[in-house]
Amino acid sequence: MLRALAVDDERPSLEELLYLLNADPRIGSVEGAGDATEALRRITRALESGPQGPEAIDVVFLDVQMPGLDGLDLARLLTGFARPPLVVFVTAHEDFAVRAFDLKAVDYVLKPVRKERLAEAVRRAAELRGTAPRIPVHEPDPDHIPVELGGVTRFVAVDDITHVEAQGDYARLHTDRGSHLVRIPLSTLEDRWRSRGFVRIHRRHLVALRHVGELRLDAGTVSVLVGAEELQVSRRHARELRDLLMRRA
Repeated sequence: MLRALAVDDERPSLEELLYLLNADPRIGSVEGAGDATEALRRITRALESGPQGPEAIDVVFLDVQMPGLDGLDLARLLTGFARPPLVVFVTAHEDFAVRAFDLKAVDYVLKPVRKERLAEAVRRAAELRGTAPRIPVHEPDPDHIPVELGGVTRFVAVDDITHVEAQGDYARLHTDRGSHLVRIPLSTLEDRWRSRGFVRIHRRHLVALRHVGELRLDAGTVSVLVGAEELQVSRRHARELRDLLMRRA
């Protein structure tokens, strides 16, 4: 059973988070803190008591924007401890996701918090702490990829994705209608979608061959036009890309 600490400076949000966590059978106990400074004091006591001590904390559910010490600051401080608790960010702001995962966050949950989405974050924390039973999962839909926006999960068709951009442990999926951030490394998507016509053109970019409109050569540099966006092609990938485009034509 996980021992949790929820941290949020907005009382209604904190109470809702505590309610949802208490309802999860994998959570053995949960406390609340109204700011990061209070949370740091509580975590320090937990670390002093040891992993099996009465005040131990396994996972912290942490808001990002708080007055004074914010959630990212607290997570950065925790990386300096030998055995820090796991961190799950719970926030209304998508923009901090890359920085959060650079700090080794377990998950990044967007507000308004949905019960099912929070349960997934708890599952990840439980598996990392070795407290979760191994439950078979269904294979993902190969034609769609789930993305989150404002607490809503949408399923983006893989065929609609024009290119993918690496952003740390995240990847940004680009379509004609906008972009979406997902917590999947670019190398994973490269392996998963190679058979669907996605090709690495740069250490930061993966493109769908079907959406490449032009291959451009200019003074020794190579680029491709994908929709209205021009992307650079690294020298090591240029010949393979040209051959694939010619065969596809």
